[in-house]
Amino acid sequence: MALAKERKQQITQQFQLHEGDTGSSDVQIAILTQRINEVTEHLKKHLKDHHTRGGLLKLVGRRRRLLDYLSRKDPERYQVLLKKLNLRR
Repeated sequence: MALAKERKQQITQQFQLHEGDTGSSDVQIAILTQRINEVTEHLKKHLKDHHTRGGLLKLVGRRRRLLDYLSRKDPERYQVLLKKLNLRR
């Protein structure tokens, strides 16, 4: 269920802070959000897929830690990212 290479590049270009940025918190959070959305759609169709549900919880936890880090380091960038990704908090 990995993201397609082209889709990942699009997300990276949209959220990068500078040219060549592939690992900033913003990019990582955006990629995780896309994966979480795809896995959520999968679980709506396959209700008894408990192994995937465990993986989803790991993804959500990783995104939560990155969001917490970003909120401590740069609250303004954190708020902008939440609006862009339509995340509640």
